[in-house]
Amino acid sequence: MNLRAWLVAVAPRWLKQSYPTPKVDVRGVVFRDGRILLVRELTDGRWALPGGWADVGESMSEAVVREIREESGYETRAVKLLAVANLARYQDGRPLRPNVYKLFVRCELVEEEPGAIAGGETEEARFFAEDDLPELSTPRGSPAQLARLFEHVRNPDLPADFD
Repeated sequence: MNLRAWLVAVAPRWLKQSYPTPKVDVRGVVFRDGRILLVRELTDGRWALPGGWADVGESMSEAVVREIREESGYETRAVKLLAVANLARYQDGRPLRPNVYKLFVRCELVEEEPGAIAGGETEEARFFAEDDLPELSTPRGSPAQLARLFEHVRNPDLPADFD
């Protein structure tokens, strides 16, 4: 009998409800005129897709739209799941806890001009061309991931990527 089956069979209710599950990180993928929206992170001064943790009770769309608004000031609407990455399952050969699913969600601008940045995690937002990307905050998104997102914008019929 595997651990999950055993837990379901014998564990008290409070333990079953605290069974460790992956955390969900959403990242907004917003393009304008062939350029991608990135935000400068306060923690390391590098650039990333706007995003962060989904809150309990939020849909994926609600979470990513909220994160984009807080970190960039732009109002958007979610239109397509582009990719799901199982982030950093291992670090230094050891499994990470918690496991993190990173969801890359294509969003469209609802308004062309941004409002104020409301969160305390970013300091500015700008659009960048694929051949002129700044230094990335790699825990939040890698150069390879951004390259794949540009492929998705060039070929909107690509199915969602997942591992």
